[in-house]
Amino acid sequence: MKICSAQPQDLAKLLAFREEAAAWLSRLGSDQWQRPYPADKLLATIEAGEVFMVRDGDSTAATITLTPQEEEGLWSEDELREPCLFINKLTVARTHAGQNLGGRLLDWAGDRGYRAGAKWLRLDAWTTNASLQAYYLRQGFRHVRTVREGVAVNGGPRVSGWLAQRATCPADHGFVDETVAPEHAG
Repeated sequence: MKICSAQPQDLAKLLAFREEAAAWLSRLGSDQWQRPYPADKLLATIEAGEVFMVRDGDSTAATITLTPQEEEGLWSEDELREPCLFINKLTVARTHAGQNLGGRLLDWAGDRGYRAGAKWLRLDAWTTNASLQAYYLRQGFRHVRTVREGVAVNGGPRVSGWLAQRATCPADHGFVDETVAPEHAG
């Protein structure tokens, strides 16, 4: 399997990929990702070079967004002074579930962050998705704190305010990495 940067022509595929994940989460009883994701916002992150796709032949097996941009209102000024990258929208196709692709993608992100000079990989997860939080803890993340709904600086409802981080480090993720070398973080 190879990992590559998403391109603007991948937008429809990535939106459909997210809809598949939202439907699966709904079947599990989660309200996560039930609102449609704005296509223009996804396109902007693709054009910024922050969206990556794992390809298994002609199919998209997984995707991750890795960005230096924090979501406003979640992390403290002291935390933001430390070089870090933020993980968003980690998704594995149901056809490829159970193969540790998510774990390998997190290792790839940690390796990429390390090469970019970042100290931390950080994420915010859905506050009501205990299974997802447990997954990240099993992947070596440490819970930092939970920002409760309505408490975020940006004033919006906070439903993805479970904050976690893990140190970046070199990793043997097993992907053929076809991405451009990362820029220096922080």
